[in-house]
Amino acid sequence: MSRRVVITGVGAVTAVGHTAEETWQAMLAGHSGIGPITLFDPEPYPIRIQAEVKNFELGDRADAKQQRYMNRSVTFGMSAAIEALADSGFQVTEENADMVGVIFGSGAGGTDMVLDHQRILDEKGPRRVTPFLVANFIADAASGHIAIHTGARGPNFAPVSACATGANSLGEAFETIRRGDADTVITGSSEAVLLPIYHATWCSMRALAGDNEHPDKALKPFDLNRDGFIAGEGACGMIMEEYEQAKARGAKIYCEVVGYASSNDAYDMIALHETGRGLKRAVNTAIRKAGIAPSEINYINPHGSGTPLNDRVETLVFKEIMGKAAYDAAISSVKPITGHCMGASGSVEALACVMAIRDQRVAPTINYTTPDPECDLDYVPNVARSMAVNIAMTTSVGLGGHNSAVIFKKVQ
Repeated sequence: MSRRVVITGVGAVTAVGHTAEETWQAMLAGHSGIGPITLFDPEPYPIRIQAEVKNFELGDRADAKQQRYMNRSVTFGMSAAIEALADSGFQVTEENADMVGVIFGSGAGGTDMVLDHQRILDEKGPRRVTPFLVANFIADAASGHIAIHTGARGPNFAPVSACATGANSLGEAFETIRRGDADTVITGSSEAVLLPIYHATWCSMRALAGDNEHPDKALKPFDLNRDGFIAGEGACGMIMEEYEQAKARGAKIYCEVVGYASSNDAYDMIALHETGRGLKRAVNTAIRKAGIAPSEINYINPHGSGTPLNDRVETLVFKEIMGKAAYDAAISSVKPITGHCMGASGSVEALACVMAIRDQRVAPTINYTTPDPECDLDYVPNVARSMAVNIAMTTSVGLGGHNSAVIFKKVQ
């Protein structure tokens, strides 16, 4: 018999907050973290805005020597994981360490570190390239550093599935506990790809929203006038535990994780299949595994990237799976607030589901002004809403055709 899995701790670093609570309150307030680019010279680029994490330092929360070789993505992930552990009250000990896992993903890993050392190689020669580079730019660097910091010796890996990475990390943590390979998993994802090389390719793709003069209004999911995404960065960490263990130690329980699935469109490296066939399979499978009816889902935090195709396809999928009940569910995208955090987006957006269940409030889709006839569901326009949230779902899609869905439920 599979075991129940609950969330007992959360942590986050985003463009709107250095903690989970700060991030959540900004989501509820509809405060956008999108602004002018400061991490590099934006002048050569047609789009000059993004959602940057400002004034962030890991400080003395992690070993100074260990920090010396961390890339920006890892520092975000470490902070989110450390906060989540403190929030949960769970301690890794010699007695339980073998049953504590770390499943913490990143879509791109430490590209910033590679670029920095390429410059060192070009300017100063091969002897000046650090021997620690290979162990610290990889996508699983955060999961490794978190394990070293905490002493967790259980299952440890880093899902990599582009913008579906975060949701897949949470889902795989859920499955790991459910089947008995761990009792506790430190999970989540982190990303720091606000680099000139990535920004240049997004501009070349013409995938970015184009309003440089009004950064906080630029990204508008599900709106008729949506014209692209805006990149962001950050991390979200969560502590998942086997339910009986959490209950026995008197842990604060945010919610239960009840369903997860992933799939692929097997169609295109960039575009979703126009029928949403891959996402549809992931959502249907997650619902079946959760043992619920589609109509029981109160709140959906979708991928909601603000691109014309993505938002239309997601809306289509929800309507085909849920039928008339899709019009009763609240649906909101927080990407206009946090930016599109790439590999971190799925875990950051899962935070909006977890906190919605905790507070019985859902964050709004800001910048929604002009309805699109093809996107005709309830997108919680512009203002947070108090409502009953018993079951919430987050969906993610990623380059390469990846899809994922994770379902959360209030613990009765």
